[in-house]
Amino acid sequence: MKRLEGVSALISGGASGVGRATAHRFASEGADRVTLFDKDASRIAEVAAEVAGIGAEPRTVVGDVANPPDCQRAVDEAVRGDGRLDVLVSNAGADSIHDFLELELDEWYRIMDINLTASFVLGQAAARAMVAAGNGGTILYTASISGVAASTGDAHYGVSKAGIISLVKTMAIELVGHNITVNCVSPGPLDTPMSLALLGSEEAMQAARESWPIVPMNRLGSPTEIAGTYAYLASADGAYTTGQNIIVDGGLTSNVFPVADELQ
Repeated sequence: MKRLEGVSALISGGASGVGRATAHRFASEGADRVTLFDKDASRIAEVAAEVAGIGAEPRTVVGDVANPPDCQRAVDEAVRGDGRLDVLVSNAGADSIHDFLELELDEWYRIMDINLTASFVLGQAAARAMVAAGNGGTILYTASISGVAASTGDAHYGVSKAGIISLVKTMAIELVGHNITVNCVSPGPLDTPMSLALLGSEEAMQAARESWPIVPMNRLGSPTEIAGTYAYLASADGAYTTGQNIIVDGGLTSNVFPVADELQ
């Protein structure tokens, strides 16, 4: 049995990485339609074709999550026709590396707008649509282990993700009466285009794929592993789970002494 049979889902950042993997997973689990929201027009068209090939109806919205009207436009497209939006996966995000003393206010605002403010705007628009339809729903966010543990050069990113984790808890309590569950997933290092941009080269990325000693599993995570967690949370299997931050990091945040072998 397909766990997401008949579901209408909206995925931001759906053109690559975790968003693309989640679109594939939802379609393979029986989702009726998958609305992709991303600023990359060419990539979003490619993923839409892939989703159609799996068997779901794809819809696309080219826009910027940092622009509130675009977020509303994405929700409007997702509910077009029958008014249904069963699942939101608010996944779009951005990162950059800056030492705290060198971090410019403009960059702080940029990351907050994309990661945190957009999470509020898109989540609120989706929740309003779910309440109006009266069928309940599921709202899911991509947070990060940087939101629960310090990461050098990532003050702005870490705070934005910690904000998502807090937002999820409040939303979960306030929306429970509408039969809407709200959760987030905090990935560890992943094999995604964002990681490639941060590492700086394909050579460094390949080395990380082959060995990442700081992670107990000694590898980067796969976007499909995050997509699988989202599929669980969006299905009836996750119906009693709300207000939670699910950490999926290969054991990284459980490892108190990640360089213990070097210290011996």
